[in-house]
Amino acid sequence: MNTAQKIVKNTSLLLIAQVLSFLLAFFYTIKYANYLGAAGFGMISAALALAGILTIFTDLGLSALTVREVARDKTLASKYLGSTTIMKLIFSGITLLATFLIVQLFIHDQQSANVIYTITIALIFNVISGTFSSVFQAYEKMEYQSIATVLTSILMFAGVYIAIFYNANIMAFAMVYLIINFIILLFNVVVCLLRFAVPKFELDLEFWKSLVMEAYPLAVASIFALIAFKVDTIMLAFISGDVATGLYSAAYKLLEALMFIPSVYATSILPVFSKFHVSSKESLQLSYFKSFKYLSMLGIPIAVGTTLLANEIILFIYKSGYAQATIILQILIWAIPIIFVSYVLGASITSINRQHETVRISFLCMLLNVGLNLLLIPTYGYLGAAVVTVITELSLFLFYFHLISKNLCKINLRKILTKPIIASFTMALFIVFVKPFNLHLFIVIIIATIIYFAVLISLKSFSESDKEIFRQITGKYTNK
Repeated sequence: MNTAQKIVKNTSLLLIAQVLSFLLAFFYTIKYANYLGAAGFGMISAALALAGILTIFTDLGLSALTVREVARDKTLASKYLGSTTIMKLIFSGITLLATFLIVQLFIHDQQSANVIYTITIALIFNVISGTFSSVFQAYEKMEYQSIATVLTSILMFAGVYIAIFYNANIMAFAMVYLIINFIILLFNVVVCLLRFAVPKFELDLEFWKSLVMEAYPLAVASIFALIAFKVDTIMLAFISGDVATGLYSAAYKLLEALMFIPSVYATSILPVFSKFHVSSKESLQLSYFKSFKYLSMLGIPIAVGTTLLANEIILFIYKSGYAQATIILQILIWAIPIIFVSYVLGASITSINRQHETVRISFLCMLLNVGLNLLLIPTYGYLGAAVVTVITELSLFLFYFHLISKNLCKINLRKILTKPIIASFTMALFIVFVKPFNLHLFIVIIIATIIYFAVLISLKSFSESDKEIFRQITGKYTNK
């Protein structure tokens, strides 16, 4: 299996898993968002955001480091598994203590406190589970990660529907997260032990120190990036209340759902990028260029189409009580094309061992995000938070792009983006034209997608090298 086929195989497996998961999540999110109402949904969302920030300290970049190093040398798998598991268990205790202190200081509602505690433990299980799934990724065996992804969604789907059937309170939904994350942890542990490697547990303080020193740039950058990504939800909860948080989260959930596309691709491409960094700089540059191009082609039309169809999307997914989320979605969606290519930039930076340079970038973006949120949320509420999200993602992209241009290769943005923009504009004209006819949302999306790619092809957006890659993927090309 050649490199292109391997990338597509792994990306396809994860993509199929994510699509299935998205469909299941689509239904259970609608169910429990409407069941709990904007206030209850806002409480769960705020707890997930806070726990998400706190539990990043449990990982501290160790999973990403494991992927990179084990991908280069499989004999290190047992040592990395054992060491990172012990370290994450130690960090978990610190995270739980920090959660307790924060709740005692700032949360005065006992129900909210219990929800936060429960979801934090659930996400700690998820982080420890990531130790074992990182080995799947390093071995480029994404089928196991795909199974775990689908299993998670199936169990979430079942859990949410059972909770609703028994008219459960909000605490039951938090327990669903806890139980399912524990089950997935067990699944990943068993698969890793049976198929890949057995952890080698040893007290090697020098090795642990080297791990922390090597991983901390990834960790600190991730912490800053996650704070910038999640802090708006937490600040909305404190400043504007649970209802505003619920409306914002309803639109934000759609944004997060779309992020599975670059996330899946980056997960598959990181081991390949890492190997190319050692074996062939030219191959790495070409892979980076093609990845940037393809994800740009996907991100731009999604932003344009969603902006024009936001009201129909919100009303289709949620009840009329979430109608105010339409304008939030129209703003937030413009972060998607930026995030798509930023994932490629992030994978490229990690693969060339320049992750230490992302610390300052992430810190500056975090400060920008927190400062603008403090300035805009008190006056503009969820609209201010949405605008700040787009500004932050754009700033992060510009910093990352400069870093890659300096250390790997420069690409011509105008050359890459012009044709997708023209095709998206043509697609937009179609959507505006057919909106008065009230066609079904899915029919409009399907036809718009066909128009977009037809225009791309007519503009000769795919070069001979793109066609060559396609032939490699389908097995019709043979290297000589």
